[in-house]
Amino acid sequence: MRDAEREAGSVPGARGGARSRVSRVTPWAEGGAKLLSPPWAAYPQWYLRSWHCYLRMEEDTDFRIRFSSLGFITDHIGFRGTIKSSPSDFVVIEIDEQGQLVNKSTSGLINKVLPEPNNFAKKTKLDFQNISCQEGSNQEVNTFTKCSDDDQNHQSGSEKEDTINDGTSKGEEEKVHVLGNLLDEKTNDLLTHFAFDIKEKWNSKTELIGSSPEFSLGRILDKNQRAILHSAVRQKFPFLITVGKNSEIVVKPNLEYKELCHLVSEEEALDFFKYLDAKKENSKFTFKPDMNKDHRKAVHHFVNKKFGNLVETKSFPELNYNAANPNIAITVRFREKKHKHRKRSLFECQDQKVIYTAFTLRKENLEMFEALGFLAIKLGVIPSDFSYAGLKDKKAITYQAMVVRKVSPERLKNIEKEIEKKRMNVFNIRSVGDSLRLGQLKGNHFDIIIRNVRNQINDSTNLRERILEAIENVKNKGFVNYYGPQRFGMGRKVHTDQIGLALLKSEMVKAVKLFLTPEDLDDPVNRAKKYFLQTEDAKGTLSLMPEFKVRERALLESLHRFGMTEEGCIQAWFSFPHSMRIFYIHAYSSKIWNEAVSYRLSTYGSRVVEGDLVCLDEDIDDEHFPSSKVHLVTEEEESASTYAIHQVVLPVLGYNIQYPKNKVGQWYQDTLSRDGLQTCRFKVPTLKLNVPGCYRQILKHPHNVSYQLMEEHDTDVKTEGSHIDETTLSLQISFDLDASCYATVCLREIMKHDF
Repeated sequence: MRDAEREAGSVPGARGGARSRVSRVTPWAEGGAKLLSPPWAAYPQWYLRSWHCYLRMEEDTDFRIRFSSLGFITDHIGFRGTIKSSPSDFVVIEIDEQGQLVNKSTSGLINKVLPEPNNFAKKTKLDFQNISCQEGSNQEVNTFTKCSDDDQNHQSGSEKEDTINDGTSKGEEEKVHVLGNLLDEKTNDLLTHFAFDIKEKWNSKTELIGSSPEFSLGRILDKNQRAILHSAVRQKFPFLITVGKNSEIVVKPNLEYKELCHLVSEEEALDFFKYLDAKKENSKFTFKPDMNKDHRKAVHHFVNKKFGNLVETKSFPELNYNAANPNIAITVRFREKKHKHRKRSLFECQDQKVIYTAFTLRKENLEMFEALGFLAIKLGVIPSDFSYAGLKDKKAITYQAMVVRKVSPERLKNIEKEIEKKRMNVFNIRSVGDSLRLGQLKGNHFDIIIRNVRNQINDSTNLRERILEAIENVKNKGFVNYYGPQRFGMGRKVHTDQIGLALLKSEMVKAVKLFLTPEDLDDPVNRAKKYFLQTEDAKGTLSLMPEFKVRERALLESLHRFGMTEEGCIQAWFSFPHSMRIFYIHAYSSKIWNEAVSYRLSTYGSRVVEGDLVCLDEDIDDEHFPSSKVHLVTEEEESASTYAIHQVVLPVLGYNIQYPKNKVGQWYQDTLSRDGLQTCRFKVPTLKLNVPGCYRQILKHPHNVSYQLMEEHDTDVKTEGSHIDETTLSLQISFDLDASCYATVCLREIMKHDF
């Protein structure tokens, strides 16, 4: 039985509006699966909230309703106990992509990030593996200093194109060799023909009719290969430019080159563009001496108009000039660096390669973002310089792989003693070639101790038998793959999904206020938040907010700079790294998925029915499988029982997913309408957030399960010299879960007990 200490709740009844008294311990068995959850699991959350007075819960009522109303897939009774009595009772260790525990592995996951260089890279001896760009402001950057992280469009002159004009000191013959390796023979020939055709038209003074002609080199998925190809084409054909569009490289005439050729010789134009591409500090370029003052003025004007934020021009008399007939030459030199964070050219980046240091982070009873904030302060970097494969619990001892950029291994080792005071340790420290990505892990290993294990109320069956039954049942049948409570900010007034909903609706001011909503605690952090909501005084709040609250302070600093307006709040959200901004939207999607799977199970049970979505690949162990692997179940397949319940998936909200074609699909649409998202495309352009969505299996299984029941003795001193020994049982359980699965959710299914 479920915990009888929880009172039965009164909820709205059928469509007629009558109230029905439903016991929390009543099994719900519609559709063939005995689900120990009440039928109101399908009700919208706003509907439940209006009736929370009938559910006498502790604080954070909405949160408890949300999780206690979610169903189960197994039908055993379960047992009770306490988890996370102390951080050491809940140990989480990442499993890298090679299946190694990161607290023991010294390589594996991280080193795999760097692919083996392709043959063309080896032949040309070009090292583009560590090309990286400095994060800069949103100001327009001249095309000759541009180095983009991807192929998104940026402003370049009058056209919005990602025009890459970064040079190399390698000879043209090497570029020919590179093109031969990167492009097939046909594409290479067509490129050469396109280039000569453009040059021939220019030489014959024939104007290019219509829009600027272009030639596509096709899509190049590898970013390093794209960078090499951009540079190689420009070096071989300096009168062309290359433009990146969604991994496709398009070649166009370089109209600036043509314009300069009207002012100087073609040889000078060629040398000038090579000078710009080379980007050598303290170097100069001098045009041929020119006696015509008006002509020199035109050259000055052209160079400063097109490249003035990169170079400056001066006119100097030619050496040994004749005073009566002076020859004046224009000299060009690069400007001194004034903007610390401007984006750098490809070879500026190459000359100053970004350092990446990988390590394993052990933390105890520490929120992950707080840990990153503390590490960032000690290392003199910002939190977004850290990358990781997954988030980890706070009240636990966790081990996870991390990479920090711009920090050497020696520098990281130097702070080991300091961070121990914060219950953190770093080890397996080594240099690597790139950062980590979210989801770049196989899963997590858990070592958990459940204290004070006992039977459910009114259950007299042998406890050991109950435990054995529960664990074996979940091993064989699995558990409902809900997102865990920690994804939503358990125990807080404002949950992360509420902030995500506000961001999806572009309610930026509301989202900021939700983020800074205080808890009912009288401590410096919450006093600062209360002050802000009362005054909207960002500067004053900053003086109250403790230094260790890195996220809050970053947000407040932006608000102080830009103001508490809609635009100011947009800028404030950009003080968070992309991974953190999108985390809140993912939290909303996760909440909807939890409700959807509970509705799916209470409506259809464990049967696979027409309109369900199933995954055709048996080996899928994460959420990032393509839509081509997702199949819509037909009526014939339902009748033939072609698929099993463990193959059923449900969409996690986004712009690139399909919905089930049954009652569950309609539920999704109704829920989005309820939340005001009926027209939402799951893109927030103002925050540069795009959420394609994915699919998540509704059931998962724990792997490598082992457990042991232990006796513990508690001594209670009643009177002097009198001791009473009470024996309590603890369950030590270990198991592995796939990435994005939650141990607390697995334990909830085993124990049939909400935490």
